Amino acid sequence: MTEWVLLAYRLPREPSGPRVTLWRKLRALGAVQLVDGLVALPASGQNRERFDWLAEEIVDADGEAWTFVATPGSKAEQRALAARLVEAASEECRALLGEIEAMLASGERPHRRTVNRLRRELRRIEEAEALPVKERVKVRRAVERLTSLLEEADQEAPR
Repeated sequence: MTEWVLLAYRLPREPSGPRVTLWRKLRALGAVQLVDGLVALPASGQNRERFDWLAEEIVDADGEAWTFVATPGSKAEQRALAARLVEAASEECRALLGEIEAMLASGERPHRRTVNRLRRELRRIEEAEALPVKERVKVRRAVERLTSLLEEADQEAPR
């Protein structure tokens, strides 16, 4: 069975800034929310280090935090955790694809900053390694299409 790294935490309600920052960082990592104040990622040295850093930030914000490495009690629990991780990544992928498809359908020249942001988001999703290959390829191709449209527009622009 696969191991998971867990981050258990509690933060004061006020000020809300540290809670929002933590939520954004956990979302960026693709962490699975098990219950309120408990999140998980597949165990790896990198994910353990990420959670250790977040635990330090939580403590610095007057909260409490612990990191653990755990193994689900059954194969069904393992599959359920893995499915939640994939679903979270797939949801982000669908949102990204929707944004790209709307840009392509508009026929307008994509903005460089927007294309760069979409590339960063794709890299972040890919780093979580939870996205099925088929969806990953679909998003990558859409981002590449936007990039090529941007490059074509740059070449056509008068200098």
